[in-house]
Order: sequence, then C-alpha cells, then structure tokens
Amino acid sequence: MTTPRPPVQVDEREVEFNAIRAQGAGGQNVNKVSSAVHLRFDIPASSLPDDVKERLLCLRDSRITQEGVFVLKAQQHRTQEMNRADALARLQEVVDSVAAPPRIRRATKPSYGSKQRRLEGKSQRSEIKSLRGRVQD
Repeated sequence: MTTPRPPVQVDEREVEFNAIRAQGAGGQNVNKVSSAVHLRFDIPASSLPDDVKERLLCLRDSRITQEGVFVLKAQQHRTQEMNRADALARLQEVVDSVAAPPRIRRATKPSYGSKQRRLEGKSQRSEIKSLRGRVQD
C-alpha cells in the first residue's frame, strides 16, 4: 500500500499572466480597462512531479497546446486581481484532477448468483417474446 502524496501545488512563479481587455457586455469599462487575464503555464518546464506532468499532457483538453503549454483566459470578474485568482484556481483544479494516479482495474469473474439472475432474466424475456407470435389453436 502506498502512502498518500501531499497535494500538488502549482508554483505561481512558473505561471505567466498577461492582462488583456475582456470581451462581451460591460459598457465603457470593458473598452477602457484590461481586466481579463491570459494565463500561460508551461507543463514540461514546470516543477510538477513527472507522473503528474505526463497525465496532464495526456489530457484531451483544447487548452493544452502541442508544445505542452496550458493556456487559460479568465474574464468572469470585474477586476484583474479577481480574474487572476480565478485563473490560478482553475489551473489548480485541472492539476488536482490528474494528481492522483488512476486506480488499476483488476478483472473479476461474475459470481454464480449473478449468472443465475442473468439466465433467469433471459428465459423470462424469451417467454414474453414467444407469446407475441400467432395464436395456435
């Protein structure tokens, strides 16, 4: 039995933030203030454990480029600081989703009782279907 590993924390120094103007509704504020945040996180160059990096790169996520850079845009909030915190939390959420290795599936055989229940169900279904035919005199 393996000991549980402490949670993997993303180092904020390895994350690159760029402030950009947000899209959508917001009136004059959205046209003047760069409140949205573009987050870039280079997975292969990060200090994450190798197995976590590998599982991150294997994710079928459109936010991960071919070079292995995770790109995220946060524009939910009105201030840049809140969008920055939101982007970092979303990145941490993705890392946490792959931090624990998947459990190994061990094949098992069906029990005697489950086989009997399956066969009983099949025979009942067969009986129902056989009664659908033409009526014999």
